[in-house]
Amino acid sequence: MATSTIEPDVRAHIVEVADQLFYARGIQAVGMDEIRTGAGVSLKKLYAAFPGKEQLIAAVLAGRHDIWEQGVHGAVDAAATPLAKLLAVYEFLESWFADDTFRGCGFINAFGELGATSPAVAEIARQHKNSFQRFIQGLTAEVVADPDRAEDLAAQLALLAEGAQTTAAIAGTTAPAAQARRAAETLIDAATR
Repeated sequence: MATSTIEPDVRAHIVEVADQLFYARGIQAVGMDEIRTGAGVSLKKLYAAFPGKEQLIAAVLAGRHDIWEQGVHGAVDAAATPLAKLLAVYEFLESWFADDTFRGCGFINAFGELGATSPAVAEIARQHKNSFQRFIQGLTAEVVADPDRAEDLAAQLALLAEGAQTTAAIAGTTAPAAQARRAAETLIDAATR
């Protein structure tokens, strides 16, 4: 495969530039030539690293997944109790929503643009969302003893987080994170009674 001849830092730079452009303007609005120019590489080097746009999109989404995991896990790991860990997810969302570059969930955005025409992008988005659901299930199991109630609550809490991401992107405010957290507290309270 041609990617082995490309230096890892050059490949990472291409992915970083593509991520910034895709996230700010949309995947379909950004062409490979614009990415090449932004990354300061030749077209030959770009296509040696990524033979097609779909491979580049996959690399961008893999990077976004890693960034998401680091952020949400970092926030959760900093919390002291199982309940605080579960609610830390919403605190992480609030800090993310406050970032000037926030434009919603990159996976929801990619799925909205390409999910119907790119099975690969749809699958990557599903895997990311399933990973988050499993993470929330693990946190919820530490708070709610009954496995069935914990599973149901986890699905509800993940849905709150997903809805907050979409609403915050459209509204341009951090308020959905705090609203989702308050709703989560209510659901957790009901599930632990």
